Amino acid sequence: MPAVLPAFVLVGVGGALIGSFLNVVVHRLPRRESLVKPGSHCPACDAAVRPYDNVPVLSWLVLRGRCRDCGVRIPARYPLLELLTALLFVAVAAVRGVDTGLLLELPFVAMLVAVAGIDYEHRIIPNRIVVPAAVWGLAVAAILHPDQLPELLIAGAGAFLFLLLAAVAYPAGMGMGDVKLGGVMGLYLGIAVIPALLAAFLAGTLFGLAKIAREGPGARKSGVPFGPFLAIGGILGVLAGPELVDLYSDRFLS
Repeated sequence: MPAVLPAFVLVGVGGALIGSFLNVVVHRLPRRESLVKPGSHCPACDAAVRPYDNVPVLSWLVLRGRCRDCGVRIPARYPLLELLTALLFVAVAAVRGVDTGLLLELPFVAMLVAVAGIDYEHRIIPNRIVVPAAVWGLAVAAILHPDQLPELLIAGAGAFLFLLLAAVAYPAGMGMGDVKLGGVMGLYLGIAVIPALLAAFLAGTLFGLAKIAREGPGARKSGVPFGPFLAIGGILGVLAGPELVDLYSDRFLS
């Protein structure tokens, strides 16, 4: 463990920095704003954020969650997303190892975090995220694991078609953004997309039941974005998907 600790620290710091960028993506991309210009600034007073006030998590704590210039409150979701991304990156590195596989796994996790944030807030899953993610996944897989490409393509097509049928059967509960995201998940996870989708539907069902129990039958009419649940399933697929597939195979197919 001491030998790999610096690698985990590096991955965690990188995750926090990526999380800071994902905050920009979640806020600006649905509004069709540039992700580069202008630089980070306070939305209330428009003052530019100083470099020493832009350190993930720490700056928010030092400033006590307020803008240095105007004192307006900075939502806690900003440091929380940075911390979440850092923790997920470290978890993936710890479970899957610090190797070239992280070139697939970490961008996939970052994409899921961004999609969950955007879909939760705006009820959309932008093509400008899922399409580049699909291209990256296929390109890296072709270089690192060319022998796995057939499985990945079949899994991607299978997940896409499965969710497409679900969307046709229940269009109020799922959109084409969810369908495309499911296809991308298959391209990254391969056969492990099966437990990932099962986990997504289970999480969505449990959330829906809890919502009905809390708000009453009228909660059925209020839509719930499915992207965050797909993200949960996708992260589970990265962390434990192959092991769950092997467990099922050993228990029921051997």
